[in-house]
Amino acid sequence: MGKIEPRQIAPGPDTRRVEGAGEQKKVCEISFAQKIDIFSRDFLKCCMYVADFNTVNKAFTKMLYSRFIGTSQVLEDFLDFHGAKNNQTWYFYRELTAAVRHISLGAYSLKHVLNRLVFYDLPETEDFACKGEEAHEFLKNCLRNLAPIILHEAGRLGVAIPASTCDPAEFPAITTGEMLTYDIDDEGKELQKESIVRIASDFLNIADNFEQLGFYEPFDLEKILSIVPEKVNEVEIRRFEMLVHNLQSSFDTYVIHGGYRYGDRKLKELRSFFSVVFHLLQTTGRLLHFYERHLHEAGYKHVYREAQQRLLEIIDAHELLDHTINYGLYYACFFLNTGKDLAREILNENIERGRITVGIPEKLGFHSRPSLLVAKIVQHYGGQVELVVGEDRFDASSVLDIQWAGGKISKENIKQVVFEGDTRALRDIEILAGVNYGEDSMGKGVPLPKELKYLA
Repeated sequence: MGKIEPRQIAPGPDTRRVEGAGEQKKVCEISFAQKIDIFSRDFLKCCMYVADFNTVNKAFTKMLYSRFIGTSQVLEDFLDFHGAKNNQTWYFYRELTAAVRHISLGAYSLKHVLNRLVFYDLPETEDFACKGEEAHEFLKNCLRNLAPIILHEAGRLGVAIPASTCDPAEFPAITTGEMLTYDIDDEGKELQKESIVRIASDFLNIADNFEQLGFYEPFDLEKILSIVPEKVNEVEIRRFEMLVHNLQSSFDTYVIHGGYRYGDRKLKELRSFFSVVFHLLQTTGRLLHFYERHLHEAGYKHVYREAQQRLLEIIDAHELLDHTINYGLYYACFFLNTGKDLAREILNENIERGRITVGIPEKLGFHSRPSLLVAKIVQHYGGQVELVVGEDRFDASSVLDIQWAGGKISKENIKQVVFEGDTRALRDIEILAGVNYGEDSMGKGVPLPKELKYLA
């Protein structure tokens, strides 16, 4: 690849004042050729910085990723507005810009996790940190490989190459050896038990639902290609990302405003679990989008397929998927499951407890259907509930335990039983008991009240 000589950007009409109607005509008189130089300038300066071999060992910081994200977003929007998606000449330049944006977005979130890990106080993070650095190095190399291609493509298109690159001082690391004085005590805020209970319950539900995706161990390439994007894709992961984001937002709004270093350690450790998961899902969502949109489905047009092949020569799609699945989603699953015990502990410390007396299922007692429905109610809320039969107590979240209790109930001809524990679950068990636990006298299922629609 030959050296690209910088071309100074030709001065155009004044673009600083665009608010007034009288200025609109002057702004529109700037040609595409002039504006592409303006909109590319800062983006290309970042590419020059990354492409310079003298900067290879310099830090890829959140500040650098932020600059890449902002400049590529503006340039991509400009190109899309002018129809680059449907233009053979400009399509590849647009694809390169999008690639940098999505990789930088993923790297930014990953870098955030690695920076904050020391404050998260989570268990078993040594291997997580090591594999995170490997994933981060891969993303850095993607940008290093893309940068010279982008500069060459810009030169081919006649886009002005900036005369100078960025100064490393523009991209300092976010961390220093100092901390600001802790002089706002977040423990003074009245903790709302209702909010804590809701957040802990939501965490458990998200963990249970995410568990169904099955990321218990690393997958080989054949397995990864069989599930992406048919089963695991951007849409599915973004859905979980939004759920976890809502969880974190609720926590910060209604429970604790402060940072990680002080305050209620148990609550802040719980926040650490869903915070690290949130940022992992941000990273994987972006990388899955990039894979699905730019590396997997090229479309039927020759120019689309050609651009895809050129990107695949720059970026190893299989390695990208490996880091996405075997690092990002594996550890998201790991931390969700690891945090379950703490979430249950916090939940049971804060739930409102009660006691109800209800009848047993008529005719057939606690056989499979009623036992399952009761257990699903308890599991839905996550709080502790016990089925009390005489002096014996049974875990009402366990179908097997309820059926063991059913044997004792039948043997002793008991007509009523007591449930004790989480009042939210007790309320729904009482509703369920009111419709004979969802079945008629012959043991066939009947429609459930609308309050129990989540059991369907």
